[in-house]
Amino acid sequence: MNKNPEQEAIDLCIYWEKGFNERNIDICIEAMHFPHVRLWKNTYSIFYVAEDFIKGFSKQTSDLEKEGWGKTITSNIKAIQSSEDKVHITLHQSRRDKNNKEYHNFVTLWIVTKINDKWGIQFRSSFLEGASQVNLLQ
Repeated sequence: MNKNPEQEAIDLCIYWEKGFNERNIDICIEAMHFPHVRLWKNTYSIFYVAEDFIKGFSKQTSDLEKEGWGKTITSNIKAIQSSEDKVHITLHQSRRDKNNKEYHNFVTLWIVTKINDKWGIQFRSSFLEGASQVNLLQ
């Protein structure tokens, strides 16, 4: 039995967070659609294909480690708009160090789309500035 679009999109975001925290690139890519846009401040990255995302993944991991990152947790996740093939989701997230001490707290907007019968995260936007931003345009 299929879940409703909002629950499918939320479950996918939770799955992506698992991949992000495990630094498992295969899970992250499986949960994304390409092109994929990441917007922060007024800067953005566009990952046209999975290989674009892969290029920056090791640097992102290294930068997160330098920042003292241990994991990212989502304390609240909510679908705010939806249709049968697109869901806008807000996530209240927290970056934690290896001792579980919070050092970033932020709300982010993700857009999850269903293309060819597959759900994928296609757009992420937040005000967070930190090690997770990868700008392939520079």
